[in-house]
Amino acid sequence: MRRKTKAPPAPLPQRGGLDPVRLRLPEEGPWATVRDHLADRLPALGAALIDAMLREGAIVGQCGPVAVDAPFAPGAYVWFHRPLEPEVPVPFPLEVLYRDECLLVVDKPHFLATTPRGRHVAETALVRLRHRLGLPALSPAHRLDRLTAGVVMFVIRPEHRGAYQGLFQQRQVRKEYEAVAPYRPGLRLPCRVRSRIVKERGVIAAREVPGEPNSETVVELAEHREGLGRYRLVPLTGRTHQLRLHMSGLGVPILGDPVYPVVTDPAPDDFGRPLQLLARAVEFTDPVTGREHRFVSRRSLEAWDCHRRWAAGEAPAPG
Repeated sequence: MRRKTKAPPAPLPQRGGLDPVRLRLPEEGPWATVRDHLADRLPALGAALIDAMLREGAIVGQCGPVAVDAPFAPGAYVWFHRPLEPEVPVPFPLEVLYRDECLLVVDKPHFLATTPRGRHVAETALVRLRHRLGLPALSPAHRLDRLTAGVVMFVIRPEHRGAYQGLFQQRQVRKEYEAVAPYRPGLRLPCRVRSRIVKERGVIAAREVPGEPNSETVVELAEHREGLGRYRLVPLTGRTHQLRLHMSGLGVPILGDPVYPVVTDPAPDDFGRPLQLLARAVEFTDPVTGREHRFVSRRSLEAWDCHRRWAAGEAPAPG
């Protein structure tokens, strides 16, 4: 096997907390120029915009700006800042819970994505934190769904990234979630839900299928009142949408879920009824410092605090 070569460092700085896009040209192809390849590869940008970026020197190779007529160079790298589409600002704060020389822990609000993906780029926790705290090398130790609020961990130094990400990959982080969902008197709790979850690329909803279980969640009822329950969820695995799918499968879908049991399409500026799921706490032994850590969210779930206000779609006040 041919060894994978490490990509060179980007010659362009971050812009507002965002890294430049990096593309590696194919080893072979029919293109006479770099411009021809980019026009084929990036139809969403369009040939006219690519031409303008080349004229302005906004597309850069290892030796500087790429000329409009630069010949196609197999295996070469190019970088540029992708023009951003307007995004609806997420009007809720991102609170820092802890910071040392290695680790940053924050309390993420609902609706804010952890990292850039799809139509959410600038309005993400990673980009906000890089820009606000002046930490260009900041990277996520793990990810939390955009619709889920609560504790998220970021790594400050690149050399520590593998150690912290390894905690999650090796299931050495004890995680606890909180959810608000309907109360079912006949549902026997606590219980342990095990199932096989599959998530197909490009499909919004994951699904449970027959086969060897690859997901496991402990579900407990903390308290109930007026037809609602406040649940404690302990995931023992980390499949996409695992908690939401398991709660729906028990007949108590989490309030505000736009996917389970039925897929809906709320407007991007609708912040009135957030998913009532909170990453309440994480607990682990720090792989770099050896310290024992437990970080707890300071947020609460609106539907439990005041169900009438949450049901009316009254967005919680920023701050």
